[in-house]
Amino acid sequence: MTPYLPREITSRLIQALERLPVVVLSGLRQTGKSTLLQREQAVAAGRAYHTMDDFALLAAARENPESLLKNAVILDEVQRCPEILLAIKKDVDGNRRPGRFLLSGSANLALLSHVSETLSGRAAYLTLQPMTRREIGGQTDKPPFITEFIQTQVLPHGKADPVTEQEVLAGGLPPACLGPADGLSEWFRGYVQTYVERDLRQLSQITDLIAFRTLAQLAALRTGQVLVISMLARDAKLNASTAGRYLDLLEASFLIRRLPPFLKNRSSRLIKSPKLYVTDSGIAAYLAGVDSLEPGQDDLLRGALFETYMAQNLFGLLEAYLPDAQLAFWHEQGRHEVDFVIEHKRKVMAVEVKAATRWNESDLSGLRAFKERTPACVAAILAYNGRDAVELDDKLFVIPQGHLLS
Repeated sequence: MTPYLPREITSRLIQALERLPVVVLSGLRQTGKSTLLQREQAVAAGRAYHTMDDFALLAAARENPESLLKNAVILDEVQRCPEILLAIKKDVDGNRRPGRFLLSGSANLALLSHVSETLSGRAAYLTLQPMTRREIGGQTDKPPFITEFIQTQVLPHGKADPVTEQEVLAGGLPPACLGPADGLSEWFRGYVQTYVERDLRQLSQITDLIAFRTLAQLAALRTGQVLVISMLARDAKLNASTAGRYLDLLEASFLIRRLPPFLKNRSSRLIKSPKLYVTDSGIAAYLAGVDSLEPGQDDLLRGALFETYMAQNLFGLLEAYLPDAQLAFWHEQGRHEVDFVIEHKRKVMAVEVKAATRWNESDLSGLRAFKERTPACVAAILAYNGRDAVELDDKLFVIPQGHLLS
């Protein structure tokens, strides 16, 4: 058995189990939910584990859901058995003892109306993101740098290890990022066919799987860009309504996410549409047909994939350590933009991602503009892929991605 790598979300998961009778852990297929539920001792101890991927168990749960609810239990892939949710609701209404039911699924159960309505007021919802760089390296024994920096603005010491192209291509799904590098393309091909297409067809009727797959590929080619559904629909040869429904399905299954704009400063030219990100940089690269990130081949897409890798790490760190923080982007049409804005307890931090190992003054223009327009900004960071951190002037920093994700 391979060694278990602790996940950043574990402490929040344990705290939720101590407070509420139902805890729901969702996330993209193969992010490691089942491994966490079975191998994290503080979570697994005293709870029977059942997965609805077991067809015999699924049939029994549909026939007699109460039979699985006699003791504290973990129910995996629970989106396959909506019938059991009503039984859980009835059981919890009679006994609200914390930690009784730990549910897991690869669909965003909070977005599925029949689930959120059934468990309203009874459940905490957490998301297991793709593995962070810290998790992959087994370095989760100390608080992450970024959550400390938003409080202190103290620069890191020493030189950083740059993010490699292979890390971006592998992403954060454990079989890909912890497995052999030479089998990535085959693994992602099987992943998309076996999990994504099967799971999505179970969530909703998809009448044209080819058009749906085309839309997913086009979304990957636009990762890190402002989402314009009409243009995406046109390129996928779908009407806007169908394209919007397919995007909702991709989001409900955690394959994509929409990043909202930051609108809390003094500009009237702010773009108000969300940005689109594929949740995992490895999936994004595979769907976009990218198997190499050598500089000079397609620098725009290369930069977008590094930005996607940063996004998946930021979401993972904030979900685990600053769950009340808001992650957004900032874009003044025709003028300036900043890739990520983190807002937490009246403090705002801006992060601009640069895939290159060197930086120049022009890379700072968006950060300077944001800092000037946002009084609550405590730090504006150019996250480049070099090794040295430097403070340029008041609240303006250049910090290696390797430090920012440590």
